[in-house]
Amino acid sequence: MKKRVTGIGGIFFKVKDPNATKSWYQNHLGLNTDNYGTAFEWRSSENPDQKGFSQWSPMKEDTTYFKPSEKDFMINYRVENLVELLAELKSEGVTILDEIETVEYGKFVHILDPDGHSIELWEPNDEEYDRLVKGRTIG
Repeated sequence: MKKRVTGIGGIFFKVKDPNATKSWYQNHLGLNTDNYGTAFEWRSSENPDQKGFSQWSPMKEDTTYFKPSEKDFMINYRVENLVELLAELKSEGVTILDEIETVEYGKFVHILDPDGHSIELWEPNDEEYDRLVKGRTIG
């Protein structure tokens, strides 16, 4: 297996009012937000023509998306080969929370770290994500 994690795919965190939080960040820090937050667009250092994305998403404080974690945030990591990585993680005794879900913009699975944080692993399809994402913050 060449690489496991290749970067941050996103940061998801609980807030009282996601729309107010997105508005505050848009007004004061210039984030271009949509229903989901914003996607930070960047370029691969190994292939500058290839776009990549990291999602920033405030979520309602009663979201169950992070379960079984009770933490107020979840980090999404970009990975290269989710099927192969998941097999490795299982053999290493890592807690796998669900099955791989495949959608048009990639594959996802959730694992649990030793401190009880739910972690989302994402094998992205950046070309499709690029077509779908509306809110972008480009540096």
